[in-house]
Amino acid sequence: MNRPIRVLVAKVGLDGHDRGAKVIATALRDAGMEVIYTGLRQTPEKVVNAALQEDVDAIGISILSGAHMTVFPNVIQLMKEKGMDDVLLTGGGIIPDDDMKELYRAGVGKLFAPGTPTAEIAEYIKEWVKSNREF
Repeated sequence: MNRPIRVLVAKVGLDGHDRGAKVIATALRDAGMEVIYTGLRQTPEKVVNAALQEDVDAIGISILSGAHMTVFPNVIQLMKEKGMDDVLLTGGGIIPDDDMKELYRAGVGKLFAPGTPTAEIAEYIKEWVKSNREF
């Protein structure tokens, strides 16, 4: 690759807990990626627009509020409308297994539960980008 992988890490909605998102952002930076962290209380529109402007390879959404079945479908729809078919949408948080399966079917990438090793998340993003993006 000619440049580092670029990842946007976002907190969408009223979820005010961002420690996990900051841990992931730091781990991805340590893995050699460029990370853009949007901060708290973002809208799906702001996240997708920032990802488009920053030309990211992946969007990672951290969600603990229980709004995952609204947030992820909204973000994936906006990404499709903007032609971002080659950008990974992944994330993690408190998401029941059945909801994860439904989100996969909707086009969301792998979702990670609390406690997942950060190296596993970084490796997933690296492999996905290598297989799906052209540099």
